[in-house]
Amino acid sequence: MRILFMGTPEFALPTLAGIIAAGHQVAAVYSQPPRPAGRGMAERKSPVHLLADRDGLAVLTPKSLRGEPEQRAFAAYGADVAVVVAYGLILPKPVLAAPRHGCLNLHASALPRWRGAAPIQRAIMAGDRETAATVMRMDEGLDTGPVCREERVPIGPDMTAAELHDLLATRGADLMVHALAELQRAALSCQPQSSAGVTYAAKIDKAETRLDFTPTAREVHDRVRGLSPAPGAWVEVVHAGKAERVKVLRTQVADGRGAPGTVLDAALTIACGVGAVRVLEVQRSGRKPMAAGEFLRGFPLAAGTRL
Repeated sequence: MRILFMGTPEFALPTLAGIIAAGHQVAAVYSQPPRPAGRGMAERKSPVHLLADRDGLAVLTPKSLRGEPEQRAFAAYGADVAVVVAYGLILPKPVLAAPRHGCLNLHASALPRWRGAAPIQRAIMAGDRETAATVMRMDEGLDTGPVCREERVPIGPDMTAAELHDLLATRGADLMVHALAELQRAALSCQPQSSAGVTYAAKIDKAETRLDFTPTAREVHDRVRGLSPAPGAWVEVVHAGKAERVKVLRTQVADGRGAPGTVLDAALTIACGVGAVRVLEVQRSGRKPMAAGEFLRGFPLAAGTRL
């Protein structure tokens, strides 16, 4: 089929690669414009843009699709279908209606739970034990379209957002390729979402990343892994009279009690509102992730230290 692909981050790469490998014709790729990044703040193309360049595909990076010129250019490709994976722009009605079979979206949750921008992080932070990769037919709502294919995925008790991201990206790519094969045979069936169990996955706010130890150990653990590695849950640690922000990347639920935020032992076990968590991996500003033991050798935190 003749496909327009719309995506931006690494999560979208397996789907684009799968579509190409399946032999479909990618008429063009839409991605977010290059953004300043890195220490030098030089403009950097998105991961999808870079992959499309490598494969010699035409890339368009409009800042919006609300204007008539952009909508006419989109429709002029005469696509059979548009495939959308974490693109990052709202698609107005003329864009949704332009391809012959509309637009299919890969979403990283078991819809209607966790509609919106941060479904992977929110599912883990909420302590969900299961999520899904979902292919849906897009409409004008926020992830409200009918579901065409879904693959349920368990969320392990210590799984991080990065691990779940990679798993869903791979499973979702296979799911989309199969959905396109069914669409090509006129055999793709899509069912309306349930009106029950709707939740919204709002973008992660900076205020949510500062780690609070007053909830239960399980809730603290879920927040750490749901924010790992980016944007990362963090604590402020004072050493040699200087305060430093340290990201906490991995923890495990542990035994212990004390005032929330208190270091309980030399293994960096920290008291929570109920129970405790043991910190396993951290990242100092400008440094690579490191095991907690390595961190403590250069940044000792005595039992009784309050974070």
